[in-house]
Amino acid sequence: MSNTTTANPAPLGLMGFGMTTVLLNIHNAGFFPIDAMILAMGIFYGGLSQVIVGIMCFKRGDTFGTTAFTSYGLFWLTLVGLLVLPKMGLAEPSPHAFMGWYLALWGLFTAFMFVGSLRYPTAKQVVFGSLTILFALLALRDFTGSELIGTIAGYEGIFCGLSAIYFAMAQVLNAEYGRTILPVGRPVKFEDNSAPLKVAA
Repeated sequence: MSNTTTANPAPLGLMGFGMTTVLLNIHNAGFFPIDAMILAMGIFYGGLSQVIVGIMCFKRGDTFGTTAFTSYGLFWLTLVGLLVLPKMGLAEPSPHAFMGWYLALWGLFTAFMFVGSLRYPTAKQVVFGSLTILFALLALRDFTGSELIGTIAGYEGIFCGLSAIYFAMAQVLNAEYGRTILPVGRPVKFEDNSAPLKVAA
C-alpha cells in the first residue's frame, strides 16, 4: 500500500523566510553592511525554498500557503535583483522614493494576508502582523530618508523573523512529540455565515 500522506511544508518556508529576514534586518538595524551572505540567503533559502514550498502547498490544496510562500519567495528574489542588477550594469538603481512604493505595495499585500491569518493560530497572526508593520516602516524610511525609521524597522524586522522561526519550530516539535511543546495560540473564532439568508416576504 502506498503512503499518500504528505509532509507539512510550512515550517521549511517559515524558516527560509525567518532566517533571511533576521539577517537582512540585522543590516537594517545598522550592525553590518549588505554582503554576499545576505544575498545568497535571499536567493536560495529565502527565495527558492519558499517558491518550492508554495508549490508544495498548491499540491496540498492550500491557497493561503501557496499565495504567501510563493509571493514572499519571489519577493526575496526580486529584492536581490534590485540590489545586484545595477551592480552588473544591467539596470539603473531604483530611487529611494520608488523603492518606497515597492515596499508599500508589499505592505498592502501583507496587510490582506494578515486578515487571512486571523483564521489561524496566534503565532501566525504575529508573523503577518509584524511583517505588515515592517513593510510600512521600510516604506516610510525610503519615502522620508530617515535613518532612525530604518533602524527601528531593523529591530522590528528581527522580531518578525524570529517570530517566523518560532512558529516553524513549534510546528515541527509539536508534530514530532504529538503534544504542545511550543504553544502557538488559538485562531480567532468567527460566526458561520454559510447558512442561506432568509428573505422576508
